[in-house]
Amino acid sequence: MTDTMRGEDQAGPVRDGEQLPIAELQCWLKQQVPGLAGDMQVTQYSGGASNWTYRLQFANADLILRRPPAGTKAKSAHDMGREYRIQKALKSVFPLVAEMRLYCQDESVIGAEFYVMDRIAGIIPRKNMPRDIALTAAQTRQLCQNALDTLIQLHQVDIDQAGLSDLAKGAGYTERQVTGWCGRYAKAKTWNVPSGKGIMAWLQANMPSRERICMTHNDFRFDNLVLDPADPTHIIGVLDWELATLGDPLMDVGNMLAYWIQADDDPIARSTRRQPTHLPGMFSRQQVIEYYCKAMNIDGRDFSFYEVFGLFRLSVIVQQIYYRYHHGQTNNPAFKQLWFLVNYLHWRCRRLIKQSKRK
Repeated sequence: MTDTMRGEDQAGPVRDGEQLPIAELQCWLKQQVPGLAGDMQVTQYSGGASNWTYRLQFANADLILRRPPAGTKAKSAHDMGREYRIQKALKSVFPLVAEMRLYCQDESVIGAEFYVMDRIAGIIPRKNMPRDIALTAAQTRQLCQNALDTLIQLHQVDIDQAGLSDLAKGAGYTERQVTGWCGRYAKAKTWNVPSGKGIMAWLQANMPSRERICMTHNDFRFDNLVLDPADPTHIIGVLDWELATLGDPLMDVGNMLAYWIQADDDPIARSTRRQPTHLPGMFSRQQVIEYYCKAMNIDGRDFSFYEVFGLFRLSVIVQQIYYRYHHGQTNNPAFKQLWFLVNYLHWRCRRLIKQSKRK
């Protein structure tokens, strides 16, 4: 594949303060991966609120490097070794992960642990589809179905066959998630966001008695999918496995829905859209629930807990990012107003809770 392919996702210049030690890294990689030819060209992908992602181009190889952001205190939140091992194990039973090349625990190489994998060349549907990709409503609907079918495929992976049955504790996942995210919110709270006590109490009191355990992605969004440039309805890769674990699949769907912005959502929601879920032909959130539950033979009539949890969890993620900005650990101006988004997400949680009580 080449860089001239229609709509293919491209990296850009490396952000200031996030440069890699190119000479040292190139020397190390050529020692570890025999046959790499030519000088290494380094670019960086957009984003950066979580792990940093770079493209490393050699004359005969196109690679991706993932590393945690600078100043990371909680190593468990950016465990490169775990992310590498999950994808390496999944590859044989879920081929939409990239081919893993190597993992480096030695922080002296670039100043942090990291791993390297092959790049999956294709379209990444970010806030909007690339300008030269125009899907009809029927094609958009097919893409939506294919994305959901991909998540369903992941949830049906044989974790024993993949050697992933010991990845996490499994049973009791829902309670651990609720307790964990409530604790994270309390630790990251700043003066300008809600206490969240009512939402947290509701989540604790309304945890479903039944849970299923399977392989979950926990960050499944369109902008973590790679589409085939020859057929943009066809998914050829799934990216960003840092939050993957053994968990309840309905929690995974709830987490996905927190990012799912519809065309008829309010202006605040629409202003936060990061993926093209507004396009004609896309499912509504309710249609997503119905499609998924029908395919998995699950009763999805009351999905309130999973939707509220997904929104609350997103509010914690946003607040953790804002907390870093608030305390001067990052100066990215994009994070300055995130406190407002936390307030909005809590409002949506409370609205869903009220609606659930009327059912």
